[in-house]
Amino acid sequence: MGQPTYDEQKIWNSWIQNRDPQAGDILIKKYKSLVSYHVQRISSGLPKNVSKDELTSLGMMGLFDALNKFDINRDLKFDTYASFRVRGAIIDGLRKEDWLPRSARDKAKKMEAQIEKLEQQLMRHVTPEEVAEHMEVPVDEIYQTVQEYFFSNVLSINEQQDQDDAEGKEFVIRDEHTKTPEQSAIFSELLDDLEKNIRNLNEKEQLVLSLFYTEEMTLTEIGEFLNLSTSRISQIHSKALFKLRNLLNSEMINV
Repeated sequence: MGQPTYDEQKIWNSWIQNRDPQAGDILIKKYKSLVSYHVQRISSGLPKNVSKDELTSLGMMGLFDALNKFDINRDLKFDTYASFRVRGAIIDGLRKEDWLPRSARDKAKKMEAQIEKLEQQLMRHVTPEEVAEHMEVPVDEIYQTVQEYFFSNVLSINEQQDQDDAEGKEFVIRDEHTKTPEQSAIFSELLDDLEKNIRNLNEKEQLVLSLFYTEEMTLTEIGEFLNLSTSRISQIHSKALFKLRNLLNSEMINV
């Protein structure tokens, strides 16, 4: 948000002190683009049957919640604070709705079983193209299945920390029990393995993962940056996840 102008300060004061509906409408319109951003980013890993309108509704609830709870006197940008609320509202809503159908989960498990079988036969890691040929399905279906299943695993463990404690912080996994030294050591090893495996990806795959997960760019923004179509970026992203799937499965996440 930066340093608010005099007019913006008046709008914020009118909203915070009097809950003036007109001021609230102005702020909602001003920051609605945050909702669109997070909807586009999160929807890239979801099946096509998940409505963007539903995600937008969830995000707008998060934005309104942020407006109600934001303290303008604190040293925190509203965009930063609202982003956590918006993203958290969308993810929490998806988790409650169990957006990934049983048929999709069954398809993902079937694919994993076929991959294991094929890799045992060939005694090496297989490519998405080989899996697609083996299962007699389009390769894009393999990419999409891997991406959806990975995102569903992330949702299952990405428990949003209590929103009242989330100001200026990233969402973290809620740890009900302290990890043992053995668990911590195993988790550290897995992170090291993941880092090494990411280095083994080609340059474009590494760049897409970095821009998406570190720089938090949308697939469309990455496509514009690399002068590639959004569908091509999505394919590169999914292919990278496919290569990393052994380190991104539920066994790793549950450590």
